[in-house]
Amino acid sequence: MCWSATADLVAGAGIAIMGVAAVGSAAGRPGDVPLAALPLVLGAHQIVEAAVWHHGGGPGPATLLWAVIALPLLALWVPTAVLCAAPPTARRRLLVPLASGIATSAVLAHALATRTVTAEIRGHTVGYSLGLPAAGFVVIGYLLATIGSLLLSGDRGLVAFGVLVAVGAAVSFGLWRQEYVSTWCAWAALCSVVLLLRFRRRRPAPAP
Repeated sequence: MCWSATADLVAGAGIAIMGVAAVGSAAGRPGDVPLAALPLVLGAHQIVEAAVWHHGGGPGPATLLWAVIALPLLALWVPTAVLCAAPPTARRRLLVPLASGIATSAVLAHALATRTVTAEIRGHTVGYSLGLPAAGFVVIGYLLATIGSLLLSGDRGLVAFGVLVAVGAAVSFGLWRQEYVSTWCAWAALCSVVLLLRFRRRRPAPAP
């Protein structure tokens, strides 16, 4: 989420470009590609929110697509990508956040199929409402699937990345909750830079 349509569009385009570069750097290591492609998903998400701003919020197609990416898609994508990229020794324990992601994604997908998600422009923020039952449990499952999978990955780089995501999410949520300004797009850009640098460092040297 960003503080205006222009900011969302610019941030989304920049994040998506970093995603393309990260996927290119991960070429040759299929297990890394889903995680390297995460900035592509985040970039598309920001661009979709620019359309939400443009239409003044409401329950339209852009709002629904934003929610599909933010909720069921990321709840499943992140733990799956981490499982693919993590060391083999960590994969058994990563089944826990993966199972949480599958269950959470199913609940969120059902909610989006049976309820109407709406967006409301609130100054420099956009508020989304879905009216989830047992929302607290869904949030716990979502955090276990996304941040939890990174922290349990057994890879020092991914654990540090998980801490970065957790701090950014907490700060962004606090500012958004006060309806001051949405800053997640800036943090998503920083996280995308970190991922890009990770995959560039891991890129094999060219053959002589």
